[in-house]
Amino acid sequence: MAKTLIVITGPTAVGKTELCIEIAKRFGIPIINADSRQIFRKLSIGTAAPTEAQLQQVRHYFVGQLNLEDYYSASMYEEDVLKLLQELFKTSDYALLTGGSMMYIDAVCNGIDDIPTVDDETRNLLKRRLAEEGLEKLCEELKSLDPEHYAIVDKQNPRRVVHALEICHMTGRTYSSFRTNQKRERPFKIIKIGLTRDREELYSRINQRVDNMMQDGFLEEAKMLYAERDLNALNTVGYKELFTYLEGTWSLDEAVERIKGNTRRYARKQLTWYKKDPEMKWFTLDSNKQIQNIEDDIYNYIIQQS
Repeated sequence: MAKTLIVITGPTAVGKTELCIEIAKRFGIPIINADSRQIFRKLSIGTAAPTEAQLQQVRHYFVGQLNLEDYYSASMYEEDVLKLLQELFKTSDYALLTGGSMMYIDAVCNGIDDIPTVDDETRNLLKRRLAEEGLEKLCEELKSLDPEHYAIVDKQNPRRVVHALEICHMTGRTYSSFRTNQKRERPFKIIKIGLTRDREELYSRINQRVDNMMQDGFLEEAKMLYAERDLNALNTVGYKELFTYLEGTWSLDEAVERIKGNTRRYARKQLTWYKKDPEMKWFTLDSNKQIQNIEDDIYNYIIQQS
């Protein structure tokens, strides 16, 4: 039997965690986390990381293993997961990867371009320049150094703009010159499963999850991390809005509403990305349908495709 990687993904708050725990238990396998923020320590509430009770049910990899200041990238994740899969496939025909970070999942399934790792000197230089000069100034520089990438980069995302400039400065080449987008063959079969819900139901779940996070101590978590707010690991929805509140710019109510709105926006972005993948098999989660029936459908589909 061919070794098989089961990939279960979908928008934030769709219900991946609970369902994947049950699927993992059926196959007797661990879960490989593909959430780029849950990999870091101290972010358990704001990233909706698996709880201690959930971690006790099924072993999880890539949850809370990095310090906030650690540098990590999709290419490093690809390398680490492929090494892990070599070990897991020695004792099992299946492995399960789940999460909502699109670049991380794509890196494991298709490979990622061999873009050089940025050295500390260059990273610190661009970090300082971003703080001193602002994102707009760096966008103008990227337009001059690499107009091809400037045309497609998310100009509102400082991490994307800064990373492209880091490569330009460190290598003397354009970031675009490293991007080949060639799909790499994998020595295992990949089954991709997408989870979705009715949009209004999904939005309601997102809003409720944010409320629950606030009740569980999200603000206190953000306060403890406020001094480290400039770290890349904290440049994410939820923390950014609460940091703005702590700076005195917004009221707490406004910050919470912004978290909800930005999370819904991110969920739409995730769905747009995933819908482009013709290999994705979609399953609709429905609050009126027994979760056990959905698990059965997914389990049977995996067995049929293996």
